[in-house]
Amino acid sequence: MLAEELLGRGHDVSSRTVHRSLKSLGYSLQANKKTIEGTQDPDRDAPFRYIARQTQARLKNGLVPVLSVDTKKKELVGAYKNGGREWRKVGDPDAEPVKTHDFIGNLGTVNPYGVYDVGDDSAWVSVGISADTREFAVESVRRWWEELGAERHEDATELLVTADSGGSDGHRTRLWKFELQGLADELGRAITVCHYPPGTSKWNRIEHRLFCFVTMNWRGKPLVDYRTVVELIGATRTEAGLEVYCALDENVYEKGRKISDEQMDSINLHRHRFHGDWNYTIRPRGT
Repeated sequence: MLAEELLGRGHDVSSRTVHRSLKSLGYSLQANKKTIEGTQDPDRDAPFRYIARQTQARLKNGLVPVLSVDTKKKELVGAYKNGGREWRKVGDPDAEPVKTHDFIGNLGTVNPYGVYDVGDDSAWVSVGISADTREFAVESVRRWWEELGAERHEDATELLVTADSGGSDGHRTRLWKFELQGLADELGRAITVCHYPPGTSKWNRIEHRLFCFVTMNWRGKPLVDYRTVVELIGATRTEAGLEVYCALDENVYEKGRKISDEQMDSINLHRHRFHGDWNYTIRPRGT
């Protein structure tokens, strides 16, 4: 009761006394908790079960590679502070000095786009220096096939790609589907795409199978140039056997490319019965 009396009468007390008084009254420091998720699909569980059935069936037969794709957040290239800490000798804290301000420098930013092979536990990352467009996303899948997929999955009858609902590989974007059609024609294989529901990107496998380990591997290391970015990503390994391959994509990708209705009609697109807007297969033209 003494604490209540002191606080109620307007006495001058130190911050420490206030702290002790609040604690004695049952108060503690607490942070906000994220609980409001906004609009959700009425049957939130069904899309995840559908993706699980699609991936498990293909992994079981071993003839269809299952890919998880996404773009990692943009990274500043230059002598900028990178999150995390590294072991260094005592008394030498500034072994890698960095700039005090994060203004974009001459090298700009990079967009690492990852293609994670779920069954093979390997990944390809294209480090783009241009815009993060739908064309860049599909080109990254193409490079995965050329560098890894063609050799490791030469008997593949199709590709299964799991992706987020938004971003460069979102389910609403015309250019993403149009570019996938071009890739399907080149490979002579169908490409099935399953999108996660909106607001659930953290369940995309690439997030906790690849990107988190890339972040751990380069913690505390300034990304001073393109070569450093590529080498740090490519050096990422895990005890479970993850292999990561990486290369710089120096192509320039145009923002704002529009796909006409005629071009959309030319896509050999087959929507699935379950949520055809999120799940569809693009077959090579003429099949």
